[in-house]
Amino acid sequence: MTIKESWYRDIVSIMAERPDNLPPLEWVRVFEAAARLGSFTAAAAELGLTQAAVSQRIRNLEVKIGAQLFDRQARGVSLSTQGEAWLPHVQTALGQLAHSTANLFAAPRRKITIAASGSIIGLWIVPRLPAIGRALPHLQLSFETIQRLPDYSRSEADLEIRFGDGIWPDMKAARLYVEELAPVAAPDLLERSAGDWQGLPRIATSGPRLGWRDWAIATNAPPPSVPMLRFDTFAQALLAAEAGTGVLLGSLPLCRAAIAAGRLVQLERGSLHMETGYWIVWRAASPRFPEFDTLMEILTAWSGE
Repeated sequence: MTIKESWYRDIVSIMAERPDNLPPLEWVRVFEAAARLGSFTAAAAELGLTQAAVSQRIRNLEVKIGAQLFDRQARGVSLSTQGEAWLPHVQTALGQLAHSTANLFAAPRRKITIAASGSIIGLWIVPRLPAIGRALPHLQLSFETIQRLPDYSRSEADLEIRFGDGIWPDMKAARLYVEELAPVAAPDLLERSAGDWQGLPRIATSGPRLGWRDWAIATNAPPPSVPMLRFDTFAQALLAAEAGTGVLLGSLPLCRAAIAAGRLVQLERGSLHMETGYWIVWRAASPRFPEFDTLMEILTAWSGE
């Protein structure tokens, strides 16, 4: 018996064992990985299989459904027209299966990693840790401080907190809070200026938020003086403002605790609202863990209590 005849006999045997029209889930999973990665070799590496095993499973799948899913060339493979048409349906079905399995049967997570800037970790997440501890006492949280935007591509965190418009490829996102900016300063500094804060030194922060020039344009104010202090993190700039070194165009959500405690005063009733802001981000293909909804509810709550 030739190798081809032996292979054909095995396929007939497999099909006889499964009289229904659904192919084995393992074959479908291998197809999705190869189609998404554009390579049998890459799919083999992701799934812990050999390249030959991936090729065999896809060949079995093609025989089972009666369609050629890949075009084979000397330099590799590419999806056929039928493969391209089927792929989104396969990915949707596998995603729904993963999510339902996690929701119904997943064991509680013992550890969740969150990647975010140091300012967000310290000023937004830390005040909410007591509430998280009460709601999820079994959960260990691990934090990864992100210094630069490209560092997210190397992160393996379960959740990320990013600044932007909420749209990233292959990711889902929920807004952390609405970004709102207004001038803030220490009460002692304001008293020394006899209530006129316009002549006080300015504090600036590097990064994606709107700055003093944007504030002047929005409020029809005179062009601002050049800030004498500039920080590369908002947390540092906030400490400088609390110390009375100048006026900060502060993020009101992140300044809320300092204002409530009297360490800072909001100097104008108006504020700047930004369309962009901070978002909680997670991989679209990852199933939700049981603690997901509770954790999201606490992290997006305006109050840390």
